[in-house]
Amino acid sequence: MKLTALPFLAARTLAISSFAALALSATITTAQAQPKVMRIIVPYAPGGPIDVTARLMAERVKDSLGTVIIENRPGGGGNIGADAIAKAAPDGMTIGIAAVATHAINPWLYSKMPYNAATDFAPITQMLRVPNVLVINADTARRLNINTLADLISYAKANPAKLNYGSGGNGSAGHLAGEMFKAQAGIFALHIPYNGGNPAQLALLSGQVDFNFDNLATAAANIKAGKLKALAVTTSARSAVLPEVPAVAETLKGFSIDTWWGLVAPAATPKDVVAKLNQAFVAALNSPEAKTRFAALMAEPVANTPEQFGAFMKAELAKYEKVVKASGARVD
Repeated sequence: MKLTALPFLAARTLAISSFAALALSATITTAQAQPKVMRIIVPYAPGGPIDVTARLMAERVKDSLGTVIIENRPGGGGNIGADAIAKAAPDGMTIGIAAVATHAINPWLYSKMPYNAATDFAPITQMLRVPNVLVINADTARRLNINTLADLISYAKANPAKLNYGSGGNGSAGHLAGEMFKAQAGIFALHIPYNGGNPAQLALLSGQVDFNFDNLATAAANIKAGKLKALAVTTSARSAVLPEVPAVAETLKGFSIDTWWGLVAPAATPKDVVAKLNQAFVAALNSPEAKTRFAALMAEPVANTPEQFGAFMKAELAKYEKVVKASGARVD
């Protein structure tokens, strides 16, 4: 019986081996056939303007770049996510968001940085900028007869140390804009930091502080409702979103500070890969649908070349070195 069973067992073993080989081959073939998925690392939590616009871009480029997923890596003021971008494989499959905080402010604000903002990234394109706006409590404006930026400066000079302003915290964009404004206007106003932008806005609305430098997207509803008076936008020119409001630069020459973000890849990403990414995302930024969505967020698209975005980030990094050091803000 053992002799007669051997051919059967051999045949069975051969069949099992053949099936296993076919299954392994199919698995390898399937794995090879599955396309790699690109990811965009967002250094902030889901739901904010940066996250929303990144998701919009991921949807708009899927026809040219394939499936793109968003990976949120919040924490450390954006430093954790930015570091993940810098240390990703430079193959064009992992890119991420560079923002004014991660690539211009944090390098001077934090005593220790996990990445080098100037050398660890390959610029792809700037995406958007959102103007900040100098807003004053409407009741305060009426009481002090402040209708323009020049009025605010004149009042501050005539009444030293009587004005204060709020921000979302030491080293925040609102804080730095306030310090830059004070220095250029030659005035003093006490800075009152709050734990985030929302508490700072509530303090302004309740009259606890006199004025703030707020994100236009956040302040717009209260400006329209008449609760806040917009004195000036902080971009170098007037914003298309709020064209009737002058720029600070019309009173203080050269003043320019706003919220911006764009796309970067790890530094060693090949130039031809960066060029392909630039082409796809610039087309997405310029699409009518994207522009409509951006307008709802009070954001202005800025589609440019890698060289232009790189030069812009370099200039912003140099600008904020002076602003942060003058403010005295530091995170250890």
